[in-house]
Amino acid sequence: MNVILFESMPEGGFVPASDERFVHVRDILALQSGDSFQMGIVGGAKGLATILDMGEDGMRISFTPIEKDASEMYPVTLIIGQVRPICMRRILRECVDLGVETIVLATCDLTEKSYQNAKLYTTGEYRQILMDGAMQSGRTGISEVRFASTVEESLDKVPSGARKLLLDNVIGSQPLGSLQVEPGRRVVMAIGPERGFSDRERKLFLGAGYEPILVGSRILRTETVCSAATAVLMGRMGLL
Repeated sequence: MNVILFESMPEGGFVPASDERFVHVRDILALQSGDSFQMGIVGGAKGLATILDMGEDGMRISFTPIEKDASEMYPVTLIIGQVRPICMRRILRECVDLGVETIVLATCDLTEKSYQNAKLYTTGEYRQILMDGAMQSGRTGISEVRFASTVEESLDKVPSGARKLLLDNVIGSQPLGSLQVEPGRRVVMAIGPERGFSDRERKLFLGAGYEPILVGSRILRTETVCSAATAVLMGRMGLL
């Protein structure tokens, strides 16, 4: 953790011993009363937390904001075909770490339909995964996650006016690494599930103005291409 995040300032500044953030501060950082650590409020300020006292039941902290708003994310939206929850956990964490603003999780023609009802989503666990990614990044911003039961639905969940890219090794032509992106323009990039998009879905994307592109000649796993292609895209956007 490069910053320890809280959804809001703990009531009375108290963090109980049952909270994994307390365990991290005590056991990993080996901090004691009087010490400080990097802390942030999700979507807001970042600064220093000072441990006022620490005991077996938890710790009491004070927070001094240094950066009023450390939540900025990059103007990138990813449409990602649903994959196995164990893989999606890694995808979500890395997307937040990279600074992806919005993630649209789409159930595709070639996706296992049960994935959309996984405990990862129904229990809200994915929110903690997003926080883990943000804490790694050292920033307070968290990607907005939207859900789509079909590719058609996902097309309506992206920002208007954005440049739209379809990452596909079947009809992709222009290499992503050679793409020219206007500074400041929002970009949407669609990435398929492990079995890729169906021909029907490719037609939908093309009809909606998506440009077919390639990330290379190799067929990559969805979790691999999410990180690799997003990093290349952000590089072309002048963000990395």
